[in-house]
Amino acid sequence: MYGGPEVMKYQDMPDPKPRAGDILVKVAGIGINPEDMLERNGELKDSFPLKFPAIIGLDVSGTVAAIGDGVTDLKVGERVCGWSYHTYAELVADKAALFAKVPEAMDLVDAAAVPLVGVTGSQLISVASRLQPGQTVLVAGAAGAVGRCAVYMAKMSGARVIAGVQRFQLDQAGSIGADETIALDDPAAFATIPQVDVVANMLRGKPATDLLAKVKNGGTFASVTGEPEGAKSYPNVRVVAFRSKQDRAGITFIADAVASGKVTIPIGRREELKNAGAAQAAFTKGGIGKVLLTP
Repeated sequence: MYGGPEVMKYQDMPDPKPRAGDILVKVAGIGINPEDMLERNGELKDSFPLKFPAIIGLDVSGTVAAIGDGVTDLKVGERVCGWSYHTYAELVADKAALFAKVPEAMDLVDAAAVPLVGVTGSQLISVASRLQPGQTVLVAGAAGAVGRCAVYMAKMSGARVIAGVQRFQLDQAGSIGADETIALDDPAAFATIPQVDVVANMLRGKPATDLLAKVKNGGTFASVTGEPEGAKSYPNVRVVAFRSKQDRAGITFIADAVASGKVTIPIGRREELKNAGAAQAAFTKGGIGKVLLTP
């Protein structure tokens, strides 16, 4: 049933079987994401209804245990990570095309932190914002995992990047990789932000609405949290409520950057899968980086 963290149960389920084009992954790590809680509490039941008992989860890393007919680009024993579904499990079967190989330099459990945030952050810049070389982008929520990936993609796109964070996150500026870091919750600092070509937004509520005024006429406000209240008051701003899509190449791009030290995705906690409810509760409180589960 839907509900809070207490409804999470650890129990036996039938093993998934790889179909044609699929791989079977022996799970090493599972990344917790905000969408997991929305599935669990029923907020997504109209668009993604669950049939109980249900397995939730999107991020996974592990080792290829078996391959289905027609799979030629992955082999049994290879290390992979992907944005899949039903990942709170010991085994996951899904399309091989959704999984990227994990760089040798990367810890296999930690690789589960990459897929969803990596694809979302990079696509927010490359797809939603239409950012051009030489433009200036303000990444709002830049200290989070999605924000860090967006900063990296923006820098790789040849843009000038302002990282918007909270005051307590200013000490993380060096690991974010932007050209400038500003505390968005400091009114004096916020007032100094010039109008920019693009705001790439991870914030909600009034902080997101306030940032609309920082976009130039003809600029773009691209947001992973939906259209902010008050957007209609800015008719000359292109507002994009963006949802990312599964993409192996996007995972590979960010995984390689993490493995080489160009992107830092802080891992705040590892927890056994049987304690998923407690891990979700800790994740919801925030402030600890990515939370990973291990079978």
